[in-house]
Amino acid sequence: MAAKNQTQALAKVLVHEGGYVNHPKDPGGATNQGVIQRTYDAYRKGKKLPIRSVRQMTQAERDDIYDRQYWDAVKADQLPAGVDYVVFDGAVNSGPKQSIKWLQRALQPVYTGQIDGVMGLATLAALDATNNHDALVDRICDRRLAFLKALRTWGTFGRGWKSRVDGVRAVGKAWANGSEAQSFGFVEGGQAKGTVEDARKAPGKGLSDAATGGGVGAGGIAGTVQGLQEQLTPFSAAGDWITNVVVILAVTGAALTIGGLAYRWYAKRREAEINDALDLVTS
Repeated sequence: MAAKNQTQALAKVLVHEGGYVNHPKDPGGATNQGVIQRTYDAYRKGKKLPIRSVRQMTQAERDDIYDRQYWDAVKADQLPAGVDYVVFDGAVNSGPKQSIKWLQRALQPVYTGQIDGVMGLATLAALDATNNHDALVDRICDRRLAFLKALRTWGTFGRGWKSRVDGVRAVGKAWANGSEAQSFGFVEGGQAKGTVEDARKAPGKGLSDAATGGGVGAGGIAGTVQGLQEQLTPFSAAGDWITNVVVILAVTGAALTIGGLAYRWYAKRREAEINDALDLVTS
């Protein structure tokens, strides 16, 4: 559909990627024009060439890597104008599989298959059945932004990532409408790789279980002490202080139990939100 867009799509991607960077918090490590050292090493080995720094990557090597490992990997030639660029840019930034997942989620409910990051016949069929590519670009970019916000490195690279997604959204929608795309510049941080391996961890449920267990335990102790109080009722002084102990234990137990259940509900909700943002769903 849009093979002619590859050259101009790559030009846009390269603006976002900039030159050589090696930010200590970037999970991609040493990167030159969007190509990380590991990818370049694999490429050179595949060509039976000696390993060298990604700084020395030639333009021909760069273009070959982009063509084979990103453009072809997402079958961009079969995607509509605008959508091809959006999925391609996402593949460069977060990997082809993740970018295809954003597309699959954005195609729902027309797409009813697995969210597996595979550009198969079902995904392409759902794409063919979707006419509003402008709105589709918006949904893909929304999914991408939600994913990036769920990463631990959002605090470091969030400004750059948001700027990049904003630019991709604008260009994708313009190309989808057949209009001229606006230009944009490089924003520091936008070139950092955003991968699911760097995702935030959901809150643990251990604290809630401990609090709930403590509450139940306190309630049990209160019952035991109350039984003791009944035996000591003839001794009014003992009865008074035991009454106070029972009340304190009962209130503490109730607070711990309620707090534990509330935190468990919060932890489950946050886990579901993070899993959704990271596309850790099967359908």
